[in-house]
Amino acid sequence: MNTKFFILIIFIAIVASFVGFQFFLDENYMSIQTQDEIQKTKLDIKSLFNIYGYEDNFRIKDGKKIWNDPKFELNPENNDLYLELNHSSIENAVVIYPIFTASAYSEPGFYTFFRGECGQECLTDEIDSEYSLDFVASGNGYQVLNLLGYPIITDIDVDQNPAILEKYDKVILLHNEYVTKKEFDAITNHPKVLYLYPNALYAEVEADYEKNTISLIRGHNFPEPEIVNGFDWEFDNSNLEYDMDCKDMGFDRIANGWMLNCYPENPIHQSKVLLQMIKDF
Repeated sequence: MNTKFFILIIFIAIVASFVGFQFFLDENYMSIQTQDEIQKTKLDIKSLFNIYGYEDNFRIKDGKKIWNDPKFELNPENNDLYLELNHSSIENAVVIYPIFTASAYSEPGFYTFFRGECGQECLTDEIDSEYSLDFVASGNGYQVLNLLGYPIITDIDVDQNPAILEKYDKVILLHNEYVTKKEFDAITNHPKVLYLYPNALYAEVEADYEKNTISLIRGHNFPEPEIVNGFDWEFDNSNLEYDMDCKDMGFDRIANGWMLNCYPENPIHQSKVLLQMIKDF
């Protein structure tokens, strides 16, 4: 009798502990969800999309809050516009996300070396595992084109299989500043490329996929100061990347496509005209 009662007490205690633990998990989950909602801030920025800042990922400049890596979402009020601008499979275009460039800009890295703050060991960088939304990685452009249904591949895809570009009628580059020689050849040999950001194809890197790294080989005044473009590319337009206002935005014709004459991180989410030109090119 006492033994059965003792076993019953233990069973009840175990059940109560489990329920209590489950309640703790549920309560903690709800707390996290609520916190995320609080930390998500809709930004008052003129755009064809809804833009959000998250957590405390901002800096103060001239007394104003500047959000880093803002995230874009479709605005239901613009659904009709999106139907006009959405990528169609008939267009058969692809966007190359600049994962090598995003990796090169990490710290310490290439730019730590360029500033003279470390040696050549900084010219080998780990390849990012996630898509950066940074300005230098054309984060706005990537998000907008992704939301509009454009297929996205990365530098890695092209380097490992250059023939992949032959599947597409149109190739759209973002700020693909650092590329491998195989990627450079695949892009420049494609008959229809939209160079959406100036400073693309600026420097040569080598990828080591076993170590998951890239290393600077040539370009950006390395290994000699007089070496500017690592491929000696005749269509280098790096001088235009500092025009971020895009007040006189336009495309220049080159041998295998078109090049935008300014850095379009703001127009890419604000200008229907630009998005229509990207769709129609």
